[in-house]
Amino acid sequence: MTDTTASTPSRKLTLEALSNYAVIASFALIVVFFAVFADGFLSSENLMNLVLNKVVILAVVALGMTLVIAAGGIDLSVGVSVDLSSMVFIMMIAAGISGVFAVAGGLAAAICVGIVNAVLINKLKINPFLATLGVLFIGETVQRVSTQGGVPIYLTRAEYAAPFNAIVRTHLFGVPTPIVVLIVAALAVYITLHRSVFGRYVSALGAAPDVVRYSGIRVPLHMSIVFIACAAISGVAGILLSSTVRSYVPFSGDAFLLDAIGATFIGTAISAERRPSVVGTLLGVLLLAVMRNGLLLIGWNFFWQQVGIGVLVFLVLGVSFGLRRRND
Repeated sequence: MTDTTASTPSRKLTLEALSNYAVIASFALIVVFFAVFADGFLSSENLMNLVLNKVVILAVVALGMTLVIAAGGIDLSVGVSVDLSSMVFIMMIAAGISGVFAVAGGLAAAICVGIVNAVLINKLKINPFLATLGVLFIGETVQRVSTQGGVPIYLTRAEYAAPFNAIVRTHLFGVPTPIVVLIVAALAVYITLHRSVFGRYVSALGAAPDVVRYSGIRVPLHMSIVFIACAAISGVAGILLSSTVRSYVPFSGDAFLLDAIGATFIGTAISAERRPSVVGTLLGVLLLAVMRNGLLLIGWNFFWQQVGIGVLVFLVLGVSFGLRRRND
């Protein structure tokens, strides 16, 4: 006779483990697939290009998005924060201003986006989706007006190289500076979200907002900090982007919006509570970046890459949450 009382908890634990490791298993399978079928995928040159030009910038943006989503919000204006930071940084370099002040100016522009979001959401009580969508449209208009309709700014001459090289071509303890920036950003967000009282309040806002509002926690203040921090972190990504390509291309930040949201939600699949986490987000970024890189190497064009990414997101989240429902 089968002991159903013993087998049921065991089955639940198995399904729980499978749902939590769906993203990790997907990542491992995708790496193996492209290692076999994509020429040059495992070459050191391709992997370094993947990390520096794909993973780092997207991961920095996604870390900011993780904070916002953990608080129960959404920020559709992260692309604007990236773009305005990039635009101001490049314009100040073109004007002959010191790289340090140019970086500060770029970050200040991004922080202004976060402040506007905070005012709209916490003072005017506008839904975060609508508030940040409005800021997205306004930010795109600012870029058009500032660049004569959206004309890129290229600084490829040798006289402009010094500040860019100081950011993307230097090393700290043998590690490229952009990767160091990502590590610092990840540690900062991890400590803030997972190891601080502020982070506990943020997570509570996302999990039980009604309870938090009646508990005496200063919700507007915490939400303001979250949106300003997200914009500032996205501004760092904008400076890394413009330093890498030595130019400012209007609206290029929009390309990071959906991937940042996707990476954050993919990362929730490895959490028992299905909540955003720094580790989960970074794994989600790696998954999306490897997928794009591999599809490019096997000859898929941009449009089919988008289809592949969409199918991947459906499969990973569908399998993970499907197993969780069966476990319940």
